[in-house]
Amino acid sequence: MKTLIAYGTRYGATATTSEEISRVLQEQGHDVSVVDLKKGKVKNISDYDLVIIGSGMRMFRWVGEAEKFIKKFQKELRQKKTAIFVSSGAQALHKFDGATEEMDTAWTKYLVEKAEKYSLQPSMMAIFGGVWDYNKMGFPFKQTMIPFQEKLREAGIQESEPGVYDTRDWDEIRNWARALAEQSI
Repeated sequence: MKTLIAYGTRYGATATTSEEISRVLQEQGHDVSVVDLKKGKVKNISDYDLVIIGSGMRMFRWVGEAEKFIKKFQKELRQKKTAIFVSSGAQALHKFDGATEEMDTAWTKYLVEKAEKYSLQPSMMAIFGGVWDYNKMGFPFKQTMIPFQEKLREAGIQESEPGVYDTRDWDEIRNWARALAEQSI
């Protein structure tokens, strides 16, 4: 099965998540192309059987390139098998906190409403953790995010390197990709 993973990322979490999804799908026999929408353009999706769209989140918004991709190809995507995921450090923190209401709200806002906006019917959707990289944040944003550092520590999320907190559950990501591969046969 020929598969496209088209993603937009803020700090790189969606990029490495996309690469891991690609690796798992390739193990399952998929021919996968991965495109960072900030660096590469997709001109045509007609050759792909499955299209996966991934987006990073910041300030409760999708990355612009991922949104533009869906808007540009919305008619073609309606005729294809699709899947959508977002990477969100905040949502991962809600999982650790057990804040199910916030998780349900995010699911609806970032996935269900996005799919409905473009009349898509993805076979699978997911919210994965993200990366809080305080080294790449601008000063004003960093200042507003300092309280989250303490919440991350309280949730048991350790720095993977100074100033970087990775909230992704790699087993969850791999299992999602395997399930997607099984559905796509």
